[in-house]
Order: sequence, then structure tokens, then C-alpha cells
Amino acid sequence: MLLPTLVTCLAACAFLLSPASEGCGPGRGYGKRRSPRKLAPLAYKQFSPNVAEKTLGASGRYEGKITRSSERFKELTPNYNPDIIFKDEENTGADRMMTQRCKDKLNSLAISVMNLWPGVRLRVTEGWDEDGHHSEESLHYEGRAVDITTSDRDRNKYAMLARLAVEAGFDWVYYESKAHIHCSVKSDHSVAAKSGGCFPAEALVTLEGGGQKAVGDLRPGERVLSSSGGDGSGPLVFSEVLTFLDRDRDTQRLFYTLHTDAGARLSLTAAHLLFMSEGNCSEGAEPARGALRTAYAGDARPGQCVLVSDGRGAARLSRVRRIGVARRRGAYAPLTRRGTVVVDGVVASCYAVVDQHALAHWAFAPLRLFHSCTGTAGGGSDGDGIHWYSKVLHWLGRRLLGAGRLRPLGGAHIDR
Repeated sequence: MLLPTLVTCLAACAFLLSPASEGCGPGRGYGKRRSPRKLAPLAYKQFSPNVAEKTLGASGRYEGKITRSSERFKELTPNYNPDIIFKDEENTGADRMMTQRCKDKLNSLAISVMNLWPGVRLRVTEGWDEDGHHSEESLHYEGRAVDITTSDRDRNKYAMLARLAVEAGFDWVYYESKAHIHCSVKSDHSVAAKSGGCFPAEALVTLEGGGQKAVGDLRPGERVLSSSGGDGSGPLVFSEVLTFLDRDRDTQRLFYTLHTDAGARLSLTAAHLLFMSEGNCSEGAEPARGALRTAYAGDARPGQCVLVSDGRGAARLSRVRRIGVARRRGAYAPLTRRGTVVVDGVVASCYAVVDQHALAHWAFAPLRLFHSCTGTAGGGSDGDGIHWYSKVLHWLGRRLLGAGRLRPLGGAHIDR
């Protein structure tokens, strides 16, 4: 009876929560620090990677023009990031419209620009084109390309701006003109854009015995510090690791690093969920009832608060002071029975891609039931790759809800 029940639950979960199928998570370890890598600016007319834009190794093939009246228009999302200036010559807001993958990369780049050049912001001169101003089969027609400068329009910065765009994860970057940099991304439908992400290997969790362990060394069956509340609040408790929703020892992914006033530093992929508070964000205070919400890490901003462990079995609010981005090797997404985990002292969800932790946790209930009955999560924990349950949910979701409903993972794979 267990297998038919599991299949039925899988189908139900797919209807309600297909985007939650690929878990992903935060984390930053405190192991050996690597020396800062010196970034080399792109040369004029150089593109990276060194292949044509619309090839598999770069942003992939053109899929057709998107218009406001077309069914595919729902694949585009507006970008209202205040750290980015949109030229918007047409005064229609078109330059703000883009695919979610393009938005994630652009927001990541905006942080890098502000970090490298304080007081300078990223500027978008061209985004989605609905008026036919670009060449035939331009990715601007699909909201997958942007032309960028810096807000001060200092052309001496553009070569390094191109390098920052590469580091931010754009799938193709071209120092096209002395006046701008052209960047584009893979289609959100692309399999290459759906790689998992999560905690870097050196991220630390707290074991029930009191010690700490790197996520990369964690094994199913071990009990780690988690939160007892469904919204991340409540006393901190220990919860069993059931399996890994994703594990890849060798991949390189782009991680956001949140630095809080309490000294916590958390690195996580853009599509991973955090518990955050916007109002009454008093440093060191307990969150008020109903004050917490789940949000994508890529949408986090300085001034918001996350939950951190106070070291005495409780979680307290701590304000995000600044956010950085960096590439790291290794990606791990442990799933605990409670669906939460404390990584490097910060409380996070075990889930990603969908913006509701409670719904995601419900969708994975059949897997928890399967584990309770069999003592195993049915594979996916001994080798690299995405767990079979996640793959099934994603497969069903794409067919039942359509690819346009799936948010691509922000911690995308970086071609090696």
C-alpha cells in the first residue's frame, strides 16, 4: 500500500508545489580562506565564454519573440531593484521586464558593482525589446539579454564591468561597444539553467553532541540543530537528516553571502529560502508572532533581519549589514525531518524555488513518510546529483503546470 500512496501524494504535490522540487540552501564555512582572486577585465570586443552567444555552451538557441499579447509574456518578470538604474527610453517599463534567470544575475551584478565602486550603481540601457530595434533573433526579444553601463558612465570601468558580469553568472558576456556591455542568459526552460545549488561544502552545522561539522561531511541519520517552528521561530531543537535533496562535490556555484550585525556570515544560492523580518527588526529581539516571512536569498537586502542562533537554544533577529557574491565549489542541500536547518548560526529553510516554506514542507511529506516506514529516503544520499523525489516532482510540475511557472535556481552552474 505504501508505494501507491506515495505515487498519489507525489501527483498531488506536483499540482501544488512543483517549483519546490529542487531543494537548495545556504551556508558559509569557516575553513581555510582562499586568497582573493584578482579579476582580469575583458578586452574590447572580447566575449566570454569564447563561443557564439546562441550556442549550447553560452546562452543557447533563440526561442521566439515575446510580445505583451503572447502567452509567453507571463515568463517575464519586472525588476524593481532600487540598486539598478533603468534608462527606459520608451517610458513603457520594457527595460525592467526580463526572465527570472536574467533578473537573478542582474541583481547579483548590482551588488558587485556597488562593492567595487562605492556610490556607483549598475545601469541598464537596453532590456526586453518589444519594438524590433535589435537584429533578427536577438535575445533582447525574449527578455534574456541586457545592455549595461555604470551609473557614472565612466567608460574606463566597462572592461571590469564585463568581468563582473561574468562572475555574476551571466551565460554570455560581450564587451560589444565602447558605450556598453552586452549580457545574456540561458532560457529558463533550459536544462542547463536548472542545476541545483545550496550550501557550500565547508558550511557548518551543529550536531546533537555539541560539535560542529561541515555540510560536505554530513551523513543521513545525524541530528543537527533546526528550528521547531514552521516559520523558523520557536526554540531550536535537533532534527534528523533524512537525505540530501542535492549534492555535488565538484560543481561551482554562485553564492550570496549575507553578513549580519551579530557577526554571522551565511552563503546561499539566490533561489533558496530564508526566514526574514521587515518590521520591528530590532537587533537581538525575538520575532513577533506573524512577523516572519520566507523570501528568496536573492531578494534579501541590507536592513532586513534574519534569524540567528543565540547559542542558548533560541533564535534572535539580526540585521543584514551587507551582501556579497562569490563562486564556491561544492553544493549540498540536506533535508531534515523538520524542514529547517541552522547553518553557520543562521536559521534557514531546507527548500528553494517556491516562496512558501510551509507549502514546500507539505510537498515533501510523502518522502518523510517513506523514510519513517522504511528507514531510508530511497536513495539520493550516497552519491552526487539531485534526489529522485525532487526529479519526479519537477518532471510532473513541468507537465502539469508548464515550464513558465517554474522559477530557475539562482545558484546556477558555472561552466568549467
